[in-house]
Amino acid sequence: MGRKLPLNVAILAALSVSSAHVFADPKNDDLEVIEVYAQKRAQPADDVGIAISVVSSEDIENRNIKDTTDIARFSANVKMSKNAAEGTPPAINIRGVGLLDYNTANTSPVAVYIDGVASGSANHQVANFYDIEQVEILKGPQGTLFGRNSTGGAILIRSKKPQFEDSGTLSASLGSDQWRGLEFIGNKQLSDEQALRFALKHQKYDYTTHNINDAYPEAGMEQNDLRVSYLGYFDSLQWYVKGQYSHWNGLSQPVGNIGVINPLTGGMCTPSQVNAGDCTDAFGFKAQSDDFWAVEVNNNNEHDTESFNFNSTLEWELSSFSSLIWVLGAADLKRQHGFNCDGSPSRLCEGNLGLDTQSWSNEFRWQYETQSMFTTLGVYQFSERIEQLNYNDLLRDFRGILPASVTAQFFYDNEIDTDALALFAHSQWQINDQWALLGGLRFGDEEFDYTTRSTLNVPIPQAPNESVNLPYYDLSGGESDTSVSTSVGVNYTPNDETLIYYRYADGYKSGGYNGGFLTSEEQARNASYGPEQLKAHEIGAKVTLPEFNLNLEAAVFHYQYDDQQVFMNQPAEDPQQPPLQLLENVASSEISGAEFTLDLRPSDAWHAQLGVGYIPNAEFDEYTDPLGNTLTDNRLPFTSKWNVSGSLSYLVNMEQSQFQAGIAFDYQSDYYFDQNQNPIAKQSDYTLWDTYVVYDRGPWQTRAWANNVFDTQYSNLKFDLTQFLGMLEDFKGEGRRFGVDVTYSF
Repeated sequence: MGRKLPLNVAILAALSVSSAHVFADPKNDDLEVIEVYAQKRAQPADDVGIAISVVSSEDIENRNIKDTTDIARFSANVKMSKNAAEGTPPAINIRGVGLLDYNTANTSPVAVYIDGVASGSANHQVANFYDIEQVEILKGPQGTLFGRNSTGGAILIRSKKPQFEDSGTLSASLGSDQWRGLEFIGNKQLSDEQALRFALKHQKYDYTTHNINDAYPEAGMEQNDLRVSYLGYFDSLQWYVKGQYSHWNGLSQPVGNIGVINPLTGGMCTPSQVNAGDCTDAFGFKAQSDDFWAVEVNNNNEHDTESFNFNSTLEWELSSFSSLIWVLGAADLKRQHGFNCDGSPSRLCEGNLGLDTQSWSNEFRWQYETQSMFTTLGVYQFSERIEQLNYNDLLRDFRGILPASVTAQFFYDNEIDTDALALFAHSQWQINDQWALLGGLRFGDEEFDYTTRSTLNVPIPQAPNESVNLPYYDLSGGESDTSVSTSVGVNYTPNDETLIYYRYADGYKSGGYNGGFLTSEEQARNASYGPEQLKAHEIGAKVTLPEFNLNLEAAVFHYQYDDQQVFMNQPAEDPQQPPLQLLENVASSEISGAEFTLDLRPSDAWHAQLGVGYIPNAEFDEYTDPLGNTLTDNRLPFTSKWNVSGSLSYLVNMEQSQFQAGIAFDYQSDYYFDQNQNPIAKQSDYTLWDTYVVYDRGPWQTRAWANNVFDTQYSNLKFDLTQFLGMLEDFKGEGRRFGVDVTYSF
């Protein structure tokens, strides 16, 4: 029998994730239509035959959603987390399809588009939210409409464009754990055809994970973001151009230490003993606090990220039916991320992830649209260069005690160049008032070249306080992939309030080079991985009932996932060595599930939303890893069986003011953090609650908010180092945080 949903979730489920619909005044027979850009044009969400979740700017602001890693709270069967601490590539998972590797060289199977530009490698997928218009989460393979192919889905983020008016806002925020924020948005109309927009955001905060090691300061981050955008209309031309700068710096979020060694017997603890906190790591350490959010670690690991993004969208209207569109994107990102992987005051596993990456892309599209036909033809070019300068210092406290080959400082540097070219086409033909046919085709060619070098700094046996650098390996190579992807669909509209659809799409994600922690020349030589392919079937329905101000959506899906790229964290053959971190193509897996969303406005004041996701099947088919461990029928990582989320809000308009209050929740049933299905590398089911109160009067707005109201304990990742250090790294989630924002509009 499956796990039952908690009572509090079941109660709210009867009342009220997120839906793509917002309704107008119930006294009006017409519903306010939310437009989406899932098919490269503005359409009512009800007319699009694909599962979409839409998050508005109001949702983001009211619930204090800081960045992309928090957006999954609005959509069923979606997970996003900070993975190995804030600043590293995030783990994004949609319907069981994702990549949990924190390595800075890899690309997620879920693409993130910011103002029409694909983010490239996962390094660019963490973006702070400020002055955002809307976020759309598309589920299933995306490729015949988008330049960058993806197997799992796509997240479309749209910034607010310049408006033809002179206006602005100034906001200040204050909250717990030293939360401080300041935001300024200015809009200037330059002429009847041109406008400029300026957005600046500053925020500074400590992490809710706190360090009880008094020798080191509390960890926190300062983030500064600046965006300048321009919009102009020139006869048949429209030009949108944007530049964005971001700088994050601070101390990296410290990790916890979950020991797995029984201090009485020296053997392995049982999962219940581990969960009770009765165990130590292999060196006898256990944090001297029972507080889940407390760690005890020598955390002086600095984080510094500096990035610049530029994009330009030029649209030329050829006629009333057709247009040419050119989207140009460029990004430059430099990062230093210090880490401590033993989670203790000792110096057993420390290092730094250094990154310097540049990417640029061009997309040219011709679009043709009439009442009965929409067609787009596109060419996409993408290039990215990734330079990694990483090191990991292992067992430094045991230099002169353990063999020199074990207590080494391991430097691993990589350069990976990726070039991709794609041709894509998509068309929708409205046969009559009820039936429409959709089809798409994509041809892609992608190649990568890599150079990887490693040096070991080892102590001199006769003088352990002195060391010498030894060359370890120096390799180079490359590979290329070509692919063909397709999509077909049928939309049936029996009446104005109902859409029934079927969609088939196959997604293809190219191979690459896993430039992570490569512990030997043999591993470095075999670090290339091949492409993966996903075949997805989806049947869904979208029903609008205007008389009840109710919107319902439902979908069922089945995926066949072949040659799946899976991050492998597995023990090394030598127990004194760190685990192997591989990216392997497993044989295959199958995923099937369902989703249901509800959006209801029973009156002018009340608004309820509910989303339910259910994935009963998400297991590897027959597969054995390189060390001979059988993973057959193991559940895919980061894939809950149940995901239920919803919200309930109340809005009242008074004579000169407006009051709004809301509460929201997100429930995840338990899931594993890696492919080994280790019961201690697992997250138990949990529910996060958010709440807010907003009061508007004239140009002033005051908002009080709280995230994770009940201080629910959960982790973003538990990384298995049991064989090496007798512990798991615990990358904790965010505890309770609350604050107040005050905004003045002018």
